[in-house]
Amino acid sequence: MQYSTKIRKVGSSCGIILSKEVMAAMNVREGDVLYLTQGPSGFNVAQYDETFARQMAVADEVMREDRDILRALANR
Repeated sequence: MQYSTKIRKVGSSCGIILSKEVMAAMNVREGDVLYLTQGPSGFNVAQYDETFARQMAVADEVMREDRDILRALANR
């Protein structure tokens, strides 16, 4: 199923409005935190998951600290 929404001004920032149907499908409610990840096809929005957030923080650290090693492996 595909949904669309508009970006709207909220104070000095911008936000999106999620319909009741989208919120029900995502199993989220007002006040919940959503997690955005960027992939090859764009951004993905999912429920915030503390375990996943920690894993992504570790991955970011590894990618930053071992950038040269990862680049060399990617070019093999």
